[in-house]
Amino acid sequence: MMLVKKIENSTDFLQAMQIRTTVFVDEQGVPASEEYDGYDNEATHFIAVHERIYAGTARWRMTSKGVKLERFAVLADHRRKGVGAALLDAVLGDVGRHQEAAKKTIYIHAQSQAVPFWEKEGFAVEGQEFIEADIPHFRMVYGSAGNQATNKYSELAVG
Repeated sequence: MMLVKKIENSTDFLQAMQIRTTVFVDEQGVPASEEYDGYDNEATHFIAVHERIYAGTARWRMTSKGVKLERFAVLADHRRKGVGAALLDAVLGDVGRHQEAAKKTIYIHAQSQAVPFWEKEGFAVEGQEFIEADIPHFRMVYGSAGNQATNKYSELAVG
């Protein structure tokens, strides 16, 4: 069973921070000072519960370049089980409900090893590979500005 929801309480937020610490700081060696970048207060956060375990998290925020999707993290035991796609679907659905955000370019700085996932989900590479937090990344853009995904997972239990 999968549940993806917008984070609206401190318990879920702390679980999301723990997932980010596990995935980015512990597994990938990203310095905590880079992972916790000061944008958490202005971002909208989501958490995924898979098989009754807090399994993934993501956030989005407005920037001068559009809507930036960030901090997509799924615990190792829950990867390749639809958690990332469910998070993305919920995030894009939420973006689509915000009038200002829905008209902006939606983009992500995707880790290079994850480019196939993002391409499958409708994102396209834009520009050259670059290094962020000592990890190769590509800027990727979602469809056309204002393109919205369905929101079949947000706030729903899916069997």
